[in-house]
Amino acid sequence: MNISDIDPVIQSALREDIGEGDHSTLACIPPKKHGKARMIAKADGVICGIPVGRRVFQIVDPSLVVTTFKTDGDTVAKGDLILTVEGPSASILTAERTALNFMQRMSGIATQTRHMTDMLRGMHTRLLDTRKTTPNLRLFEKYAVKTGGAENHRFGLYDMIMLKDNHIDFAGGIEKAIEKTNEYLHDKGKNLKIEIEVRNLDELRRVLAVGGVQRIMLDNFTPELLKEAVQIIGGRYETEASGGITEQTLLQYAESGVDYISVGALTHHIKSLDISLIV
Repeated sequence: MNISDIDPVIQSALREDIGEGDHSTLACIPPKKHGKARMIAKADGVICGIPVGRRVFQIVDPSLVVTTFKTDGDTVAKGDLILTVEGPSASILTAERTALNFMQRMSGIATQTRHMTDMLRGMHTRLLDTRKTTPNLRLFEKYAVKTGGAENHRFGLYDMIMLKDNHIDFAGGIEKAIEKTNEYLHDKGKNLKIEIEVRNLDELRRVLAVGGVQRIMLDNFTPELLKEAVQIIGGRYETEASGGITEQTLLQYAESGVDYISVGALTHHIKSLDISLIV
C-alpha cells in the first residue's frame, strides 16, 4: 500500500474522530509532556495493518517515534508486543483509537483468512475475497486478505467483467450478454477477463455452447452438483464456487476440484482482533 493511496482515508478517519479537537486530552494533558505506549495483542491471531497504524501516528504528529516488533502476516499470541510509540503524550492519545480501529479490523480479516487458507493447504482450490467490503476501506481490507494468504478477486467494477444474473436478465439472456460484452471490449480496445455466473446445469450448458468467457462462477450449487459441474467443464474454463460457503462447508466444496472459492464473509462478517495500547 502506497502512502498516496492510504493517506486520504486515514486523514478522513482522523477528521471524523478529532473534529474541532480532542478535548479530553487537551483538558488534562500538558502539551510538553512526553510518554511511551506499547501496542499489545490481547488475543492470538495474525497481525495486519502495522504500516497503517504507523502512518496514523505520523500524520497526527510527525515527531512521534514508532518502533515495530512484528511484521504484517506474523502470528501473534496474547501478550505479544506489536509496536511502541514514543513522543508527546497528547499526540499518542489522539491517534490511539484510529490506529487501533484500522489494525484491529485488518488483523481480524487476516486471522480468519489465514485459518481458512490453512484448511485448504495441499488442495487445488484457492480462496478469494469479494467486493463485499466497507466503503472506502476496500484497499485496506483486500490487503488484509492477501496478508492472510488468500487471493484478491477483482478490485472493483473496472478491472474485470462479471456477468451476474441481473446483467444476464437485463441483457436478454446468457447468449446476448456474452455477445454484447465481447463486442464492447473489442470496440473499446480493452483486454479484460470475462466471468459469468450460472445458477444451474442448464445455464452452464448454455454458456459452454457459446464460449467467449474465461471463468464460470457456479453460484449456490450444492457440493455434489458443483462436482458434477466441474467435471462437465473439464478444465476448459476457470471455475469458481460462490454463495453461502462457510468455514464448515469449505472442504466439501473444495473436494469438487473447483479452481476458486469466493467467500464474502472474509471482509463483511468478521471479528476484529483484540489489540490494546497501554501506557
